[in-house]
Amino acid sequence: MAFLRDRIWLWGQTPGSHHNSGVYNLPGTNRMTPAEGCNFFDIPNCCRVAMTLGPEPPFDEESRQLAHLNQVVWSIIGAGGVTRNEEQYGDLEEVIRQARMFPNITGGILDDFLQSERRRTLFPPEKLRDIGRRLNEGAGRKMDIWMVYYEREMHIPAQAYLDACDVITFWTWYGQNLLRLEENLEQVYAAIPGKRHFAGCYMWDYGNARPLTPELMEHQLEIYRRHIKAGKLEGIILCSNCIADIGLAAVDQTRKWIKEHGDEDVS
Repeated sequence: MAFLRDRIWLWGQTPGSHHNSGVYNLPGTNRMTPAEGCNFFDIPNCCRVAMTLGPEPPFDEESRQLAHLNQVVWSIIGAGGVTRNEEQYGDLEEVIRQARMFPNITGGILDDFLQSERRRTLFPPEKLRDIGRRLNEGAGRKMDIWMVYYEREMHIPAQAYLDACDVITFWTWYGQNLLRLEENLEQVYAAIPGKRHFAGCYMWDYGNARPLTPELMEHQLEIYRRHIKAGKLEGIILCSNCIADIGLAAVDQTRKWIKEHGDEDVS
């Protein structure tokens, strides 16, 4: 038996990373770590993604903090401001080293990838396939390449890049576009079949730098729940520990939703 809670992941980032950008109009002060965030939401999985505030290799201590989780996926290519990821293969070798030490590390993720120079000049599809091959061979077991795919990027001709990955994570940046969430998800499933599909779940309207309304929060959560139960989505990724401790109503709403539905059978 599999429970809905088992399909929920945290988008884990260094505390303060979202406030540090200075553009999202976030209240309060964030101190919650990714490990604390997983405990806070009572969920067993984490995508640990590098931002400008860190972490920087080696990732040993961060991996140790997450070693109790079921699954962890480390960023090979971090957020857009992580300039070291503009060179060669990003943090690939470090992720391989972590995977050799920590068996709960099951893949590597490419963040902020399609809309930047990373896609256009640095990482052609054949290089992505090489990254996947190196990751599997280096870890000595099956590892998956995950990619961030934003709703605002659906117009980009990116099929070859998406085809080179194992897991597609779909994110809706502007809150009002959640009204088209179900239609957009169906379009993604149809355009990229045969992949593992996840949905990124924002608890703040980052595109408009304002809170998400309770109605939009409930709207997206219930769509994700239906699609997981229908076998269309494998899971969702909550973004993130970086806003979980600053008093947001959408965070409380999400925790209540997990408590209410987390033990539902989604086998």
